[in-house]
Amino acid sequence: MAEVGGTIGGSDGGVQSLERAFLLLELMAEEGGEVALSRLAVDSGLPLSTIHRLVRTLVARGYVRQLPSRRYVLGPRLIHLGESSSRTLGTWARPHLSHLVDSTGETANLAMLDGDRVVYVAQVPSRHSMRMFTEVGRRVHLHCTGVGKALLSQLPPGTARDLLVRGGMPRRTPLTVTDPDELMAQLPRIAEQGYALDDGEQETGVRCVAVPVPGGPLMTAISVSGPEGRVAMDSVPRVVSVLQQTAAALAAELREDGPHALSGRSS
Repeated sequence: MAEVGGTIGGSDGGVQSLERAFLLLELMAEEGGEVALSRLAVDSGLPLSTIHRLVRTLVARGYVRQLPSRRYVLGPRLIHLGESSSRTLGTWARPHLSHLVDSTGETANLAMLDGDRVVYVAQVPSRHSMRMFTEVGRRVHLHCTGVGKALLSQLPPGTARDLLVRGGMPRRTPLTVTDPDELMAQLPRIAEQGYALDDGEQETGVRCVAVPVPGGPLMTAISVSGPEGRVAMDSVPRVVSVLQQTAAALAAELREDGPHALSGRSS
């Protein structure tokens, strides 16, 4: 983390403290649970005294919580910020999802990695009568959804396995993969081909095609889902092509706007 520290060192005092505080929050999130200050010192390259001062401020503001064990976890005040960010991201993505619906005729979703689950943050429904397979705000398991598998394929294998073990792999349908070794063996191919399928694994008779959104500010994926009879296997290559073009356009738009992309602008 010396490189990060060097970058921070070139800033004025106020900005430096702000950047360091954000760095600590990000490192705590990457740990996926409680963390000791000594671990933050190793990961960040910052002096322990600096970390202690910053964490005290974050605790006072509710962004970090100290446990009885004297270790630290992300605090409840971040929940509101996360919910607001998710809503804004969903608003930002909706025109892209509408394009997917126009191109494929099926329901389009945007989902985001949320701990050991995936949460749907935006949806544009199909115009067909049978169209709703999930809803915005629903948190689902990673192993049995197209968006979940697309996101898992972007993670280091150790991290992906940890999320599967921590979140569990319950059987949703007779086709659900419940063995972590079996699913882990599929992830390299998903990463190579650039898309994932949920072929009746979350809901019987429903097929979902999903791709990750590359280089976005959050780990997100977009998908198209519908009944097996309408989303036939021979249509998957065409759907994947449209999904990948849409994901690239969304990612480029977010990168172009940089920090303003999630600041509340509406499309």
